[in-house]
Amino acid sequence: MRKLTGQDIVLASHNKGKLVEISDLLRPFQIGTRSAADFGLTEPEETEDNFIGNARIKAHFAAKETGLPALSDDSGLMVDALNGAPGVYTANWAETPNGRDFGLAMTRVWSMLNERDAPHPRTARFVCALCLAWPDGEDMVFEGSVAGALVWPLRGSRGFGFDPMFQPLGKEQTFGEMDPVEKHAMSHRAVAFAQLVAALDDA
Repeated sequence: MRKLTGQDIVLASHNKGKLVEISDLLRPFQIGTRSAADFGLTEPEETEDNFIGNARIKAHFAAKETGLPALSDDSGLMVDALNGAPGVYTANWAETPNGRDFGLAMTRVWSMLNERDAPHPRTARFVCALCLAWPDGEDMVFEGSVAGALVWPLRGSRGFGFDPMFQPLGKEQTFGEMDPVEKHAMSHRAVAFAQLVAALDDA
């Protein structure tokens, strides 16, 4: 892996929460982060049917437009009884004319499972793909996942997205109930980032 120490990289996202989280992760490596918004970048169309493909689209777009290395994140929920849906369309399922409503999205998922009379436990997994791309087209990808089951009614007000209905394997609480420190230590994003950090350590 190329050396990144002492460099700035672009986070190919407009999500302020992700920028803070990733900046904290990379700080020990003396790697500065800038957001896509800092450069006035638009969000490229995500045309792939898998997380790695869409992560690559976002990272390569940001790297080409800025001339800096870029890091992207693409993640979502895959429900076994729904043949992996919502998958790469996880955020789309929450879209409404008034913005994203994940309460509505979770209700939709559970209703579809009931319509199919899906057996319990209703297994699912969160997946996160990271892509670190350079302006010359080279890249590295990392993917993490965490398995669990979906529950109803919703439990917990912490976290975001589908967290209140996702209970990770071997745990009594949903991500929505879990202390954020505990969640971040075992989440799909944490697994992917651990691989990135290991690559940085080896660089």
